[in-house]
Order: sequence, then C-alpha cells, then structure tokens
Amino acid sequence: MTVNALEAKSFDQPDEKRRPPKTQVDVVTLGDTTLGRFTFEPGWRWSETVKTVVHTDTCQVNHVGICAAGTLTVQMEDGSQATVSAGHAYTIPAGHDAWVEGDEAFVGYEVMSAATFAKPA
Repeated sequence: MTVNALEAKSFDQPDEKRRPPKTQVDVVTLGDTTLGRFTFEPGWRWSETVKTVVHTDTCQVNHVGICAAGTLTVQMEDGSQATVSAGHAYTIPAGHDAWVEGDEAFVGYEVMSAATFAKPA
C-alpha cells in the first residue's frame, strides 16, 4: 500500500454501492486501498442473499474487519463456527456461510474484501 495524499471520505457518500437483498455494501477507495462498510439486516444469511448475486456454493472471499454493531455467526465448510460481535476484530477465510443473529443489524468495516464482496461474478 502506498499513501500518496491526504484523503478522507465518508461511507455515507460511498464511491460504490451494492444492494443484494438485506445487504448494504458501501465502498470507498483511498489511493490504492479499498474499504467497505457492510450492513446486514436482521434475518440476513449469505446463502439466501449474496449467493443469489455471486452464484457460488459458499462465500469465496477472505475477510478482515472490525464489527461495529450486531452479531454475525460464521460457519466454515468443515462445520466449525465462530460468532463475531460489536468490538471484535475478525478474519474469515473463503469457504463459509454466515448469518445475522438477533434483531440488530450487523455492521462491519472491512479492509480486505470490499473490492469484490457481493459483486456479480
């Protein structure tokens, strides 16, 4: 990553928006770095929402981020699971399903997957 200029951008006025069902992906680009704010509504499940756009059996994106709100449970293809809640930093390798727990939206800020997540193949 090369930082060549001072920049600040708001996720409320993103460079790109993606809107699969129950999904808001807001993307900003600063220099050669792409960042995303992912908001998943209560009832969101990757295999029922984003899968309809990307057409893979599991999410094939690697994620690195910070959860700002809500709770997300992730299940890997081998059956292992982890739950991410507000205040957690996380890494999630490719090959998973995920769903929002409870009645609060999940909000995550990601530094690795924003360029490709929820983008049609």
